[in-house]
Amino acid sequence: VIVTSYLFPNGKFSMDRLQGVLEALGGDKEKLVIDLSCRRQQAPGDANEDGEGEFLIHAADNEGLQRGIDEALVQKLGEWCSIPVTYAGGGSSVADLELVDRLSRGRVDLTIGSALDIFGGSGVRFGECVEWNSRAASGSESR
Repeated sequence: VIVTSYLFPNGKFSMDRLQGVLEALGGDKEKLVIDLSCRRQQAPGDANEDGEGEFLIHAADNEGLQRGIDEALVQKLGEWCSIPVTYAGGGSSVADLELVDRLSRGRVDLTIGSALDIFGGSGVRFGECVEWNSRAASGSESR
């Protein structure tokens, strides 16, 4: 289940709302992804990591533009987050997979959207991403 702005009434994180979502999921944290869409000037909020299963970060200023990732944000996410993190925004090549992996020290994953051939893009073939992930999983990539 992906939860977005519901957890942030008036721009502030609500632990009560998070607990309600977790109760609805039978307490299974592995079923929960929190989407923290944010602009470059914003931090991902004051979310407490207790209870979340994964962060999905959308760099709204970069998303869909295929002009490169927000390198500073990816690096900070690698430093700050102790749970799985997926970053979205600006990815346009397989080289971006490698860059995110390096900047985050292997702690942040990248989702490529509009640049991907299966979504009508021309920057990245789906097969290239599968190959890169297979190499990364086997340890032959930079992780």
